[in-house]
Amino acid sequence: MAGPNGKKPRPLLSARNIMIYGTLFVAAAYYLLPLYVMVVTSLKGMPEIRLGNIFSPPVEITFEPWVKAWSTACTGLNCDGLSRGFWNSVRITIPSVIVSIAIASVNGYALANWRFKGAELFFSILVVGAFIPYQVMIYPIVIVLREMGIYGTLTGLILVHSIFGMPILTLLFRNYFASLPEELFKAARIDGAGFWAIYFRIMLPMSLPIFVVAMILQVTGIWNDFLFGVVFTRPEYYPMTVQLNNIVNSVQGVKEYNVNMAATILTGAVPLIVYFVSGRLFVRGIAAGAVKG
Repeated sequence: MAGPNGKKPRPLLSARNIMIYGTLFVAAAYYLLPLYVMVVTSLKGMPEIRLGNIFSPPVEITFEPWVKAWSTACTGLNCDGLSRGFWNSVRITIPSVIVSIAIASVNGYALANWRFKGAELFFSILVVGAFIPYQVMIYPIVIVLREMGIYGTLTGLILVHSIFGMPILTLLFRNYFASLPEELFKAARIDGAGFWAIYFRIMLPMSLPIFVVAMILQVTGIWNDFLFGVVFTRPEYYPMTVQLNNIVNSVQGVKEYNVNMAATILTGAVPLIVYFVSGRLFVRGIAAGAVKG
């Protein structure tokens, strides 16, 4: 009689499994523990926080810190919480994401499929631009926005985010479109399709994963931005991150750690939700965009 086939089963508690799962557990605990502390602290009252045990769950759950962080916490001269900063961030993020992704996708499509004169030089400039430190360009951008008459406005900040997002997004789209079968592009050209017809009818329907990657990168980067928000806007247009900094670093009154923790969670909620909803497509898009360079 024939013997058993296949590989020998690995024991559940092998040294390899213990090392892998042990490393994963330590990494998960490293990232989840601060989140746990923030959540339980935000649900406690100040008398309970002063007892000193930051890891203990709340004895009496209260959502008052969350309400105060959203609507009545002081951010400088104003005491309207994070609500104003939230809507400013929404007004900044949505147009910045749409404009940067729309332009970068067309750039990547043109660089991958339409070999125009100077394409490699243009692509090299974009790649270099993706790695220039933001701090080096702040002062020149301030002068440019001032001369354009949009310094200190949401329009100016939207323009800045759109421009700084395009180099890395163009690289992603170019690599993704280059990984698609070239026969599709050639067949469409033979059928008489032009630049925009191929882009809208062939490339876009096949590009959902990379668009999700671009959206997550832009939403995360723009929503979490502090430097551009504090430099290129006025107090009435401050995004949520700047408002959070003003709440946490307030030097007046009692330090309310529960309100600070609630404000931090509220500020980071949008990027987390976007990532968790579309995380699977994010991994697919990154993998597909890394096939060809």
